Amino acid sequence: MSLESVADLVDVPLNELKLFWPDAEALLYDSLRHHGEQIEVWRRQLLLDETLTPPQKLLARYKVLNEQVRQSRYPGCLFIAACSFYPDRESPIHQLAEQQKTASFNYTLSLLQEMGSDDPEMVAHQMELILEGCLSRLLVKRQLHDVEVASRLAEDVLNVARCREHGALS
Repeated sequence: MSLESVADLVDVPLNELKLFWPDAEALLYDSLRHHGEQIEVWRRQLLLDETLTPPQKLLARYKVLNEQVRQSRYPGCLFIAACSFYPDRESPIHQLAEQQKTASFNYTLSLLQEMGSDDPEMVAHQMELILEGCLSRLLVKRQLHDVEVASRLAEDVLNVARCREHGALS
C-alpha cells in the first residue's frame, strides 16, 4: 500500500501524513512496532491470568488467531511478510520482525519451562515452527482450517512433550 493510498483511506492530505512518515517504509515500521506492542500487551495479560494453565496459555494464541481470521484479519502475518519483503538482516523492518519472533519464542519457552517440559527449547522451536507455518499459510490461503490444523498440531506436540516428561516415551 502506498503512502498516497493511506492518505486517501484516512482522508488526510498527503503532505500532512509525510510530516510523520516521510515514506511508506517509515509507516510500515511504525505500524509493525505498534502491532508488536499490542501483541506484547496481550502476552503479558495471558501470563498474568491465573485462571489459565501454561498449556492453555500456549494454545490461546490459536483461539485468538481463529477469532481474528473469522473477521478477515491476519495478525502476525505482517511479521512473516516483513521478513520476506525485507530479507536484509540490517533492515530496521527485518530486525523488528525478528524481535517479534524472538519475543514469541521466549513466551513459549518460559511457559514450557514453567510446565517442567522435557527439552523445553526443542519443544519451543517446534511450537514456533507450527505457528510460523500457520501464519505463512494464512498469508497465501487465508483459510480458517489452517488455524485449526495448527492448533491441533501444537496441542499434539504439547501432549507428546508431557508424555516424555513423565517417561511414557522412554
